[in-house]
Amino acid sequence: MKHIDVPTFPFPLSSVVLGLMRIQELDDAQVQALVGAAIDSGINVFDHANVYGTPRHGCETRWGDALTLSPSERDAIVIQSKVGIREGFWDFSREHILAEVELSLAALKTDRLDVLLLHRPDTLMEPEEIAAAFDELETSGKVRHFGVSNQTPGQVELLKKSVTQPLLFNQVQLSVTHAPLIAQGISANMQGLDQSIDRDNGILDYARLNGITLQAWSPFQKGFFDGTFLDDPDFPELNAVLSALAAKYGVTPTGIAVAWITRHPANMQVVLGTTKPERVRDSAAGSDIPLTREEWYSLFTAAGYILP
Repeated sequence: MKHIDVPTFPFPLSSVVLGLMRIQELDDAQVQALVGAAIDSGINVFDHANVYGTPRHGCETRWGDALTLSPSERDAIVIQSKVGIREGFWDFSREHILAEVELSLAALKTDRLDVLLLHRPDTLMEPEEIAAAFDELETSGKVRHFGVSNQTPGQVELLKKSVTQPLLFNQVQLSVTHAPLIAQGISANMQGLDQSIDRDNGILDYARLNGITLQAWSPFQKGFFDGTFLDDPDFPELNAVLSALAAKYGVTPTGIAVAWITRHPANMQVVLGTTKPERVRDSAAGSDIPLTREEWYSLFTAAGYILP
């Protein structure tokens, strides 16, 4: 398992993150097996959000009810959650942030969140309000580190006008078939090419310049919740390359799909959404595979992107 150094964290963080958005229907033994497989594979970061589950905080409650962690076990992992999405609108108000963190802590049965992310951009956000909430959460020890999700460099800069804590993470959608944040830079300034359109104002380069760790969600999705590209007949060339590289490196195509992301020098993390321990193990096994440049670009072009 590849691990990365993130400023102010006491230990390196796993390059694969276990997302818990689908665990509500699992029983205690299944949750324990899933988390156990992750920890045994070297994963030490676990991703939640207040909107995961029904009612809200349902998946966090499932985690808290299923797991009893000793103090040393709790200290060895990073629990991350997100706030800001409400029914029909986004909300980065101080009141919402503080109230939802309290509910997350109660549901997770923990005394602090190691990471809190602002989930989706709220165009009505007031940076001063967010700063006040972050200061209160940090001072009280209820949140140790902060970040954002799906936000542009300009939105992060706007937050930084008032927020004093480092914004260490930005969780964004990324897979080999949904990679505009990478593909645009490869084909910059190419007229008439959809791939060259800048859709995020340079998230990738901004993150690398400012020490922000990108967390890739939906790493196996072919589009925006359109299903996985793995074994999809619409991607025969990509799956052929995935299978060939999987055979070469002794892993599964899932592992190679993870390796395509973790090989990038931006040191991104891959956020899994699976409830299957075997898929967790397959993903973790790919995280430190040293794909060559030729192999990395062969996956990129097999996924439908071009090298102009």
